[in-house]
Amino acid sequence: MLDHKVRYLQIAFNYDARLMRRILPSIAESPRILIEAGTPYIKREGMEGIRAIRRHWRGHIVADLKTVDGALGEVDMARSAGATAATVLGNSPTETLDLFIRRCAALGMLSMIDTLSMKDPLRMLMRLKRPPDVLVLHRGRDEENTYGKLIQYRHVSRVHSKFSVLISAAGGVGLKEARSAIFNGANIVVANLVRPGDPWAGISTDSNVAAMAQEFLDTIE
Repeated sequence: MLDHKVRYLQIAFNYDARLMRRILPSIAESPRILIEAGTPYIKREGMEGIRAIRRHWRGHIVADLKTVDGALGEVDMARSAGATAATVLGNSPTETLDLFIRRCAALGMLSMIDTLSMKDPLRMLMRLKRPPDVLVLHRGRDEENTYGKLIQYRHVSRVHSKFSVLISAAGGVGLKEARSAIFNGANIVVANLVRPGDPWAGISTDSNVAAMAQEFLDTIE
């Protein structure tokens, strides 16, 4: 469903549906943009929050579930709400990862494994019955302001030597990090929408988000 030759922007909504409804309609629809229902957004708004995004966006919607167990039920819920992709934590049991990937494939969804806190994603991938569609190299929100904590691009060449998966880069991604991600082999860059005063990098909710989205697309093309 995604082209390995194309570079994509994933815009993450992590606050509430009210802010989403203010900003999302201003973003021009593009096959190169994925809209994410972030984990905090889903915890706040539930599956109805994904349905609300679907009412404003016809393209890909990523449900950042970070599933750790109960894969079948969580994938089914996300798909029923309108998501076309979902995430599972790479540290989950292998059984959960296999069930998650298989269910996503059966429902026509993109399966994404989030490598938050993982030291060796390749070892995890080698245990699976089939690889996911996307491997997310993720520097966590709480790690963004820790000196020396970087998105681990060193895994890209190792993973690609064994698996033809897309690589997503997430965690503190501004324009500079987006350029670095693409240079290091990423296919997808994840930019968080960030309220002024919050200590994370991304796209300010007080900026012209539509213009910033286009600038990201131009930067990573």
